[in-house]
Amino acid sequence: MTRHAWFNCSAGVAGDMLLASLVDAGADAVAVGSILAGLGLDDYALTFELTQRAGVKSTRAVVALHEHDDHHHHRAWSDIRAMLESADLPERVRARSLAVFAVLAEVEAKIHGVDVDDVEFHEVGAVDSIVDIVGVCAALEVLGIDSISCGPIGTGHGTVRTQHGELPNPAPATVSLAALRQIPFVGLDDRRELATPTGVAVMAALADSFGEMPRMSVTARGDGAGALDVNGRANVVQVVVGDVVVNAVGDGQAVRLLEVNVDDVTGEVIAHTIGALLDAGAHDAWATPIVMKKGRPAHTVHALCDPALTDVISRVMLNETGSLGVRGSIIERWPRARRESVVRVEGHEIRVKIAGDRVKVEHDDAAGAAAALGLPLREVLIRAEAAALLK
Repeated sequence: MTRHAWFNCSAGVAGDMLLASLVDAGADAVAVGSILAGLGLDDYALTFELTQRAGVKSTRAVVALHEHDDHHHHRAWSDIRAMLESADLPERVRARSLAVFAVLAEVEAKIHGVDVDDVEFHEVGAVDSIVDIVGVCAALEVLGIDSISCGPIGTGHGTVRTQHGELPNPAPATVSLAALRQIPFVGLDDRRELATPTGVAVMAALADSFGEMPRMSVTARGDGAGALDVNGRANVVQVVVGDVVVNAVGDGQAVRLLEVNVDDVTGEVIAHTIGALLDAGAHDAWATPIVMKKGRPAHTVHALCDPALTDVISRVMLNETGSLGVRGSIIERWPRARRESVVRVEGHEIRVKIAGDRVKVEHDDAAGAAAALGLPLREVLIRAEAAALLK
């Protein structure tokens, strides 16, 4: 069984609505705030208030900024990445938050014609947007959500005003984010910005699939309110939480397989490339030996990633190997439900992943503990696995 959240965004989606829906579904607001405190930001106050939208009881998330916060409305992607990497956050919260901002950076880079490392966020770089995005990831963690899906997203029409000026509605960034994952949009007769870049980015980065609600045993639901009470329509994002059975049959999770053939790099470079691909967000990365024309020995470097991260992963692959091109295809995978935990071996913390009765110990943690304790690595691995199975 895996804990799943399906989001009904038929009335639109925004970061604060997603956060509020998860709190309304049972995510403890204090626990969410405690995780957000790890960011080290102190220029805001996050509150949740009960309200109604079209007669539906819902929760609204409000981020109040301190008056001196004006200078924080313009942040570079590199600054946000450094902040998240150094923040005191649970690892899955950090990884999910980085994935959302990475997708936003990719889209902004294409729209403005700059390198991804030179992207500067305007509205999305403000404290309230950072709190919304990391807050959603924190609430998912508090609820123990392992997988996510989303229904069609409602959008408005006309134009919207941004710091760049008057733009089409939905905004270019919003549409570009949808194009990354082929997210289904549904136009509504409303001139407001119903789907924001922040809200769509969360779904583009974190949702495993888009469409109807999967078969699941429902355990909770929540409604996150937008700022306005719209006549004739509940201005809410609804989340449905429950348990689904993940089987290696039927529809799987769509992933991108990227590959390059290389015959002019050392084994050390290939090993470094694999590490860089994993650090960039790839689900997995590996190399296989091959024989090329004229009998030349070579390797194929492979990476499996979310389709939304295709540009990021392919750039790393090209830069690190020096290859002149990369090929790719969309395939499916059926990941087994797992959970992450931390065990202690003689005072040393070691991360583990647990799937059923199988335990995978984080090698670097175990190796560090073995060196510090003067024990064989295999001994530390055995102790960590035993400790994990006892939890």
